[in-house]
Amino acid sequence: ALKNQEIASTREAARRFNVPNSTLSTRLKGVQNRAISRANSHKLTDIEEESLQKWIISLDTRGAAPRPSTVRETANLLLAARGSIPVQIVGEKWVYNFVKRHPDLLTRFSKRYNYERAKCEDPKVIREWFSLVQKTILSYGIDSDDIYNFDETGFAMGLIATAKVITRREFYGRRALLQPGNREWVTAIECINASGWALPPCVIFKGKVFVESWFDGLPKDWRLEVSPNGWTSDKIGLRWLEKLFIPSTSSRI
Repeated sequence: ALKNQEIASTREAARRFNVPNSTLSTRLKGVQNRAISRANSHKLTDIEEESLQKWIISLDTRGAAPRPSTVRETANLLLAARGSIPVQIVGEKWVYNFVKRHPDLLTRFSKRYNYERAKCEDPKVIREWFSLVQKTILSYGIDSDDIYNFDETGFAMGLIATAKVITRREFYGRRALLQPGNREWVTAIECINASGWALPPCVIFKGKVFVESWFDGLPKDWRLEVSPNGWTSDKIGLRWLEKLFIPSTSSRI
């Protein structure tokens, strides 16, 4: 009606159509409705945000998930590439709002992961290894009952873990539990058969003399050893073969 000059003023048009005069004035100036316009915190276009999301997912897939500061710097590079003056930058909280807008992304704590271990989890390497194992089994006619896998693992005794405890009501927050000074290293040798049964473990404690009364209550078929540092050795490995592996497997033939 205003464009056709049917109504003389915006104030009169606002009164007739029952809308605020300020709203009508801003719409005539080209300002979009807040509900359909992009928020100021977005800064990047839809295409730019989609590209940034794909870049983050690509890095995460390769084990190099970026930090929030890196994502913020990349967003600023995208804004700088527009060539506008002054150059826009995103705020300190922009990255967290960006993550909230994209359900495929999540902020979480990272952990260190050894590169050599990660290489061993390469699907191509794993498939090649299993193919070689399968060819060897078929070539020599090896039965699953004759296939074993064994490994050793170590852990420290006396490490406090997170647990629910009962404390006085006056304390606020998590209670600290005193860490015992004894954190001696213990090694366990474990072995499993391809058909699904496992051998009793061999546990190696730190010590010079084996005292049987220390281990009261453990299963009788467990093998217990001692070494100066709680690690395995060639002699312990040989005794494991002679005293545990061969007797346990020979009885099943």
